[in-house]
Amino acid sequence: MMKQSEVFCTSISCMDGRIQLPIIHWLKENYEASFVDTITEPGIDNLFTNTDKIKEIKSKTLISVNKHGSKLIIVSGHNDCAGNPVSKSEHIDQIKHAVSVIESWKLPIKTIGAWVNHNWELEILE
Repeated sequence: MMKQSEVFCTSISCMDGRIQLPIIHWLKENYEASFVDTITEPGIDNLFTNTDKIKEIKSKTLISVNKHGSKLIIVSGHNDCAGNPVSKSEHIDQIKHAVSVIESWKLPIKTIGAWVNHNWELEILE
């Protein structure tokens, strides 16, 4: 049973282990997250053009939002991605597209995009 003080956030990110802790730490510092539900796939920012993958990601996101009461969704891409080896600018376009897809689901929480740079630091996308 969850306690009232427990705050969940949702991270939709690449499976790359190098980016998990920077994302979790950022969410703990900036959103006081107690827990971070992580939805991962290789190069996930590139999967928001694939209808079947979008359905899978949405299904998992709805569990986080509806069952855990997630307060925020963050979608990210990162430097040196083996699953989606494209330029930073292409990643950023894909992340922004992913955010717009998630926003179209009309969930009652905010969705943001982030780039995890070569120093494994988050750059929040506006």
